[in-house]
Amino acid sequence: MGNTLILRTAVAIILVMHSVLGMFNNGINDFGNFYLNTVGFAPFGVLIAWLIKLSHLATAILLLLNKYIKPAAIITIFILIAGIIMIHFQEGWFVVGGGRNGAEFNFLLIAVLLAIMFPNGIRKQEIV
Repeated sequence: MGNTLILRTAVAIILVMHSVLGMFNNGINDFGNFYLNTVGFAPFGVLIAWLIKLSHLATAILLLLNKYIKPAAIITIFILIAGIIMIHFQEGWFVVGGGRNGAEFNFLLIAVLLAIMFPNGIRKQEIV
């Protein structure tokens, strides 16, 4: 199995930083109330927002422990794809420079999570 420590650590730091700040500046509640509730998830928007951020924290811990990588990464990839579809797609590709709040960062995180899940590449028997 390939060594993924550097990638796992980098993604864990990103997920922790992306989650923890919102816990202390009301960002998670705001995302739940002012976005998720308004796009059809009411009255569960705040709960969903917290579950997303808590799943990011759990994934970060599991990445650092190198345990349950595939299930944690699959859940995170699902969340990142939902973010691309619901939020980032309408903003375009670029996070900065050619645009704002685009999909490129989520795309990169998905690629890195896949590289962590399959450090030796994807073989036919691993997919099935």
